Amino acid sequence: MPLADACLDQIFRTARTYNGFLDRPVSTATLRDVFDLLKWGPTSANSSPARFVFVTSQAAKEKLRPALSEGNRDKTMAAPVTVIVAYDTEFYERMPQLYPQRDFRSGFLGKPAVSETFAFRNGTLQGAYLIVAARALGLDCGPMSGFDNAKVDAAFFPDHRWKSNFLCNLGYGDAATVPVRNPRLSFDEACRIE
Repeated sequence: MPLADACLDQIFRTARTYNGFLDRPVSTATLRDVFDLLKWGPTSANSSPARFVFVTSQAAKEKLRPALSEGNRDKTMAAPVTVIVAYDTEFYERMPQLYPQRDFRSGFLGKPAVSETFAFRNGTLQGAYLIVAARALGLDCGPMSGFDNAKVDAAFFPDHRWKSNFLCNLGYGDAATVPVRNPRLSFDEACRIE
């Protein structure tokens, strides 16, 4: 049964990318709820390679600051939460737990290029689920890629096992920071049915 229009609007049609947020904290319980919803989104072989660092403290924000591009620095430092959406390059170590019916782990051992591509693709899917889950739970999002991945990884993942993919600011959006909405491609411009 399709969701009601109001739900579809909140998640997609009227949802926006926010550059600023109200001075209203996001609770740890809400962040847990976001994860507990997004984790149900499908990944190949239930691999679930995404890892999420919810940057909320001032000390953690300061660790993030040097990696941010100039255009993203102020808004990220002011956001209630910035999520580092990362992926685990050794995600396959959890495969016996996540897909016990078959030995997927051995197919990735000693194959870093295969593992990297697989983890990045499925971790990106989970990053999209983060945005959908956050919007479904009443949060607003500001995803971005304007940062230095190597600096984020050095600051937050010194063991090099996790790697950053993108950042997403979370909070309760300030409508005054949203510009006019840009157009989207039509079905005929972006799709084919064969």
